[in-house]
Amino acid sequence: MPTESISQAARVKCLRLIADKAYPELATLVIPPGLAWVYAQQHAAWPMVLWCLVIMLMAGGMWQLRQRLQRDMAQLQPQALLERWEPIVTRTAFVSGLVACAPVWLAFYRSNFEFMVLVYVALSGTTSAAATYLTPVFKAFKSFFTTAWLLPVVLVVWAFPKYGGFILAVSVLYTFIMYKHARASHGFVLEQARLEEHSAFLAEQYKQAKDQAEGALQAKSQFFSTASHDLRQPVHAMGMLIETLRQRNHDQLLKPLLTDLHSCVRSVNLMFNSLLDLSRIDASQQPGPLQLVALAPLVQEVFTLFTLDAAQRGLALRWHAPRQDAWVQADPVLLRQALGNLIHNALRYTRSGGVLVGLRRRGAQWQLQVWDTGMGVAQHEQTAIFSPYYRHENAWQIDSAGHGLGLAVVAQCAQRMGATHGLRSQLGKGSCFWLSLPAAASTGPEAALPIPDLSAPLAKLGGRCLVVEDDPYITSAWQALLQDWGVQARFASDGAQAFACLDNDFTPQVILCDQRLRSGESGFEILQALLERCPQAQGAMVSGEHQAPELVQAEEEGYVVLRKPVDVREMHALLQRWLMHS
Repeated sequence: MPTESISQAARVKCLRLIADKAYPELATLVIPPGLAWVYAQQHAAWPMVLWCLVIMLMAGGMWQLRQRLQRDMAQLQPQALLERWEPIVTRTAFVSGLVACAPVWLAFYRSNFEFMVLVYVALSGTTSAAATYLTPVFKAFKSFFTTAWLLPVVLVVWAFPKYGGFILAVSVLYTFIMYKHARASHGFVLEQARLEEHSAFLAEQYKQAKDQAEGALQAKSQFFSTASHDLRQPVHAMGMLIETLRQRNHDQLLKPLLTDLHSCVRSVNLMFNSLLDLSRIDASQQPGPLQLVALAPLVQEVFTLFTLDAAQRGLALRWHAPRQDAWVQADPVLLRQALGNLIHNALRYTRSGGVLVGLRRRGAQWQLQVWDTGMGVAQHEQTAIFSPYYRHENAWQIDSAGHGLGLAVVAQCAQRMGATHGLRSQLGKGSCFWLSLPAAASTGPEAALPIPDLSAPLAKLGGRCLVVEDDPYITSAWQALLQDWGVQARFASDGAQAFACLDNDFTPQVILCDQRLRSGESGFEILQALLERCPQAQGAMVSGEHQAPELVQAEEEGYVVLRKPVDVREMHALLQRWLMHS
């Protein structure tokens, strides 16, 4: 396998091996034959001095060559480096071979049998070593091999007059063995160079593929982030407009249609949230830090969202609260999403009976349980039911609206929080899905939130509200809804208009602000400035974005952040609490 068969980069690595291994070895190879020759001069002083000088010159020359080679490796291009240094390495090996066999020539006529045996043994060992450290550049080895060994072999008959034939035969045999070993060593070096080059190529391909995958993942995340905002806008407006129609409607024939329309929009919202949440988790976006969460209020909040849905399905929705305070370390956003998906899943696949949400202590864990009287899950399907897009065959007979995302989000939310999840189920009798989280020390009693009657009409509110929103459709929906609730409202599309409302003697009790405004302003900064101007007012961010840094900062600083589409009754309850206490 010729050296030219590998790339220039691999040949440069071979030169580096010469610099690191061969040059130090070449500096020392003159020592054993030199000492033998000095010994053969009957302990005279001048040969020792002469040979020490040769050794020092050899070592100094090799050190200088090594330094120059390493310097050129850092400065020259591969082609120029190879053109300059491969001939130099070959010539250096040739001269080193002559130095190594010098004792044969110098002591040829003044040596005895024992001395010549010692010289040839030393040369054979030196040449064998060169078969290892010079073979990266095979031309260099051949030059050294020729001068250090082949020339002395030619002189074997004269060096050993009595045993010349025998020693020549042994030397020739050893010559073939050394050369074969050198070829094998050279092939091994080239193969290693090829493997390293191939590994580097694969590593580069892997890096490129990884970069492309990360770029695609980032693009997908950016797409879903944009979709999250743009698609939530009309759904948010639809929810408010439908609630306004329900408030204004007096036709009993339209009431069930509006109720069904409200249910459809709610289902779209839940599915949309599940899809975006799953994509966001798959994109390895970091969840919020774990914090101390009171379970009872959180369960009541999620439970309230599904009361109307359960009533429309003719199902009983109940929940069992513990007598003691229940606190866990969790991400409230992920926990709320996981519990909501479990309740929604139970309602969809239960034809009759009901759903029970339970909260039970299990040793050092608090376990959230969602029981249903639905169709159940077969034993062989229970391990796959938390996989994305998985739906068992009978599910299509009950509800064809889902895509098998809800439970996948539950599983990944649990994984992100360090929680465990699972189910117990009997086919045809129902299921119990559960989440277990480590119990945490209570920080004090947490007031339970009242569960409102979602079937009752929403009460009039009164009061004053400033809404910063630049989408005309959402602004129109806000205007109709707040008017029906008896709230005096002003609307602004940017910070300048918002402050203009304040300058015109409008003092809001509540300020609601969108984050992404067409003006390029930060809604959170506008909200902070407005609240500083109106210290008695309450404020909240209402945004279609989920992971905007400003919204994360707002939540960390204790501001209320509502994600679009906001549940209208949840908004009504929030405004009622704020307007009543202002």
